Amino acid sequence: MRLRNRLTAALGGAALIGAATVAVWSGPATVALSAPPETTVAPDAVVAGMAHDLDISPDAARQRLYAQDKAHRVAEKLPAALRSQLAGQWFDPATGRLVVAVTTEGAAAGARTAGAEPKLVARGPAELDGLVSRIRAIVGQGVPGVYSWGVDVQANVVKVDVNTAKRTAATDTALAGIRALGAGVEIVQTDSQPRQQGGDIRTGNPWWPGTETNCSVGFPVTDSAGAKHFLTAGHCTNDANQAAYGQQGQLNKIGTSNVGGTRSVNAREGDMGVVAVTEPNWNLSAAVNTWDQPAVTVSGSVDALVGDATCHSGNTSKWKCGVVKYTHKSVDYGGGLVIEDLTWTTACSLGGDSGGGWLVGDKAAGLHDGGPSSCVANPTNDDDLSIFQPVKEALTKWNLTLVTGTPGDTTPPSAPGNARSTGTTSSTVSLAWDASTDNTAVTGYDVYNGATLATTVTGTSATVSGLSPDTAYTFTVKAKDAAGNVSAASAAVPARTQPGGGADDEPPTTPGNPRSTAQTATSVTLAWDASVDNVGVSGYDVLNGATVATTVTGTTATVTGLNPDTAYSFTVQARDAAGNKSKATVPVSVRTKPTGGGDRTFVNDTDFAIADLGRIYSPVTSTATGQAVPTVTLVVNIQHTCAEDLGISLFDPNGRAYAVKYSGSGNYPCTPWTGPRTFTIPNVASPAGGTWQLRVTDYGPGDIGTLDSWSITL
Repeated sequence: MRLRNRLTAALGGAALIGAATVAVWSGPATVALSAPPETTVAPDAVVAGMAHDLDISPDAARQRLYAQDKAHRVAEKLPAALRSQLAGQWFDPATGRLVVAVTTEGAAAGARTAGAEPKLVARGPAELDGLVSRIRAIVGQGVPGVYSWGVDVQANVVKVDVNTAKRTAATDTALAGIRALGAGVEIVQTDSQPRQQGGDIRTGNPWWPGTETNCSVGFPVTDSAGAKHFLTAGHCTNDANQAAYGQQGQLNKIGTSNVGGTRSVNAREGDMGVVAVTEPNWNLSAAVNTWDQPAVTVSGSVDALVGDATCHSGNTSKWKCGVVKYTHKSVDYGGGLVIEDLTWTTACSLGGDSGGGWLVGDKAAGLHDGGPSSCVANPTNDDDLSIFQPVKEALTKWNLTLVTGTPGDTTPPSAPGNARSTGTTSSTVSLAWDASTDNTAVTGYDVYNGATLATTVTGTSATVSGLSPDTAYTFTVKAKDAAGNVSAASAAVPARTQPGGGADDEPPTTPGNPRSTAQTATSVTLAWDASVDNVGVSGYDVLNGATVATTVTGTTATVTGLNPDTAYSFTVQARDAAGNKSKATVPVSVRTKPTGGGDRTFVNDTDFAIADLGRIYSPVTSTATGQAVPTVTLVVNIQHTCAEDLGISLFDPNGRAYAVKYSGSGNYPCTPWTGPRTFTIPNVASPAGGTWQLRVTDYGPGDIGTLDSWSITL
């Protein structure tokens, strides 16, 4: 069960709540901020959607996008000591500036120096966190009518939303306990509440989980092995290993949802899921479906700020825009379904939008979770708001990489040159061509058999299989870039397969004794025993997961371009000249070596007392050189009476936060934490050298403990 920080979002990789130090902020030297380029281009579809849905002019929309982008840059540069004192932050469209809530004049002076506008408030982050924790304990597994709670950073209070239509005696008892928490809590009464909406891979396109009603595509992503996937809502991917389709009626299969039952969450942790794109005729595109508005190309990811203008694409409401009203706000959909730390907006949404992508400018911000039963334009009541799951959490949880492109890129690649056939069998045709060029970069090539897409590759050769013997075919090739631009077709390549009479249809035997013989930080060398075939083995395909990494004619291969200190699984298949393939070998599991050399483990063995409902920070100074490995290892040694109460985060030298362990729901039996526990933190992007901070927070009342020591291996 998870408790994430509720007060502010992490912007551009910077942690905005909690600190990498406990020093009191008294104002640093002036922070140098690089001015945003005057040529920043606002996506036309975002401008048009904002102008329509926010009832402002296109010029005002552009100015707002420019100003909020600048505010995000200021937020990224806030010093860690100042961030530790923030009771919230938001974008103010009236002034075009980042506003930060602080409780002292010293912190206010520091905020001004850093380029932010301070607002003095009564309650700091520890008090607000404590109020949220106590409300969670009162709500437990659910109270009739109480459907949401979280910090309103602009009002400096914790708001609790109650649907009076579902009010019971239990509701009154819970509300009495919540009111007793004092002036820091505001109870808002409504007569309805939000609900989870049912319902080439591009953000906003529809997809169908099995025989169910459609959901929407969130954002295309790839995993560490380069395999294709897309993110969507967890309540759309709750069935393990369910077929996913691109057309109603179980037509045009895309792949498989929630592979292995470990790629979907729809609980307190969040509402997010993964669909594996396994069928060869589906491509990943950074272009958003803006439903006849001008193109938007996703350029990266960001955590939304309160006050940000945001737009989303979904199959039912299409392209809608609004303003972020809350971040890190919980919702209770009833039936025991409580989800924490969601973002609430004024944009219209409908059933069938579930899982669709939310953007701030041209950056991915979230996956659609829920909203009202009918589309409400410019709502003022919380029960009419639309809700999304922050996308960065899903990317981090499953170590996925967002598919991005260059904003505003409308230039297609050049057509592939010198397309030719390099070999045929009775069932295959091998093709090659000269590389295309592009103003940014070519990301792949589509090979067509007549008008039908036969395969997609990233290199300049391909083998089309499954063909009929002694048959004439015509092939063409098109290049594409990350923005979804596609080149003109190559010259047509005619080819005829070999006759089928007496054709070889016997596959080789499976390669024996597959093994890893060497590893570096970026490569793995493999070997295996030779296969045998009735005619002759012509080569071996080495697969990294489900992707062919390399093809060789001998019994060894080196796979390059891998990530340091990362686990991989390889298999090998033999093939003969007729295109017959053997069964794959058993997987070879191997891990690449870390980057750098020398001792890269650093320890802090100073004891830190963990106070009840308190928070401590323990630093480690690393002298390691180069980049940290993508997956770092933590060993945390704690003595505490209730492990479930503890939330732990790691801060890198740049101030970015990585979730290590989340606390429970407030309704659980406590178990003690005694001694060391080991954690692995994926998707780390930071220099190895500098000060790393471990933050430990006690979210539950009635216990104390000690952080004895901790170590980090970089």
